[in-house]
Amino acid sequence: MTKVIDYYLFLISPWAYLGGPRLADMARRHGAEVRVKPIDARIVFPATGGLPLAKRAPERQAYRLAELARWSRHLDMPLNLQPAHFPAPDESAARLVIAAGTTGGDAFGLSQAILAALWTEERDIADPTVLEQIAGENGHDGAALLAKSQEEAVGASHREFSEEAVARGVFGSPSYVYEGDVFWGQDRLDFFDRALAAI
Repeated sequence: MTKVIDYYLFLISPWAYLGGPRLADMARRHGAEVRVKPIDARIVFPATGGLPLAKRAPERQAYRLAELARWSRHLDMPLNLQPAHFPAPDESAARLVIAAGTTGGDAFGLSQAILAALWTEERDIADPTVLEQIAGENGHDGAALLAKSQEEAVGASHREFSEEAVARGVFGSPSYVYEGDVFWGQDRLDFFDRALAAI
């Protein structure tokens, strides 16, 4: 039986960007399916006590930057600590990834490409033209996928994923859920790897 990972993320999360390659590797090694479920911080944070970055204490904001720099070096992954287009509204990006999943496309690969565009390429992922380009660069029909992302059903899925995440105990990005257990943060991937190997 195929192992199934529910992957909840914000499409502006640097931590999801940093964890993406290792999650993909784990899925391959364990023969697992990754169901990519972009979620909306505007739903998740108020329900779970989270705060947008700008509302966090200066000490927390400073430590976040230090940790991002450490992890970027540790993983040898490029990352711009203060990209030109952050924070950016990520609803359009989320809908694009959801649309890719509904059409049988590689939603995971597209999500990682969008994150890389924001965190390493100085691209504005809130711009529909940029999203169309990213989709096209990653094997999709960019124009068709962008049009699909505007459908009401795709927006409904975004809300449903967010509400589902809260109901399952998810409060931040990235979160990986397997067999009912939540693993929050790319720094928990070693524990997640062991959980996948155990069953």
